Amino acid sequence: MASVVDSIDVKVPVSTAYNQWTQFESFPQFMEGVKSVAQTDDTHLHWVAEIGGAEKEWDAEITEQHPDERVAWRATSGAENAGVVTFHRIDDETTRVTLQMDADPEGLVENVGTALGFLDRRVKGDLERFKEFIEGRGSETGAWRGEVEAGAQR
Repeated sequence: MASVVDSIDVKVPVSTAYNQWTQFESFPQFMEGVKSVAQTDDTHLHWVAEIGGAEKEWDAEITEQHPDERVAWRATSGAENAGVVTFHRIDDETTRVTLQMDADPEGLVENVGTALGFLDRRVKGDLERFKEFIEGRGSETGAWRGEVEAGAQR
């Protein structure tokens, strides 16, 4: 299992950064290789992405969500992956976004890529593109402010 943790400071209020992150269907606009994310209900997502030169699809479940604080997920199909993104207020106009992710690479190409640091670079690039995206807009494209409690039956 490969693990990565990275953070970036964005010049928007914590609620703006959090609200934008809850707009999962906008992820292809700033996440490398992500072709689409379809939100099927409040806690379930279907992903399509290009990883290691191959198209992959998987489903994920939001396992915990607290407005302006955190969103956690885990894959329910496809390659094993899970993670959490947290939002930390630095000041009224600055938020630190921290992404922690664990992924189980599949096959030789993904394992070699992970060993060479491709996952780390992809996460860093995705956070940098998120910063450009949200700072360039200045406001979120939408918001979902619901709560998902860890361990709740879904």
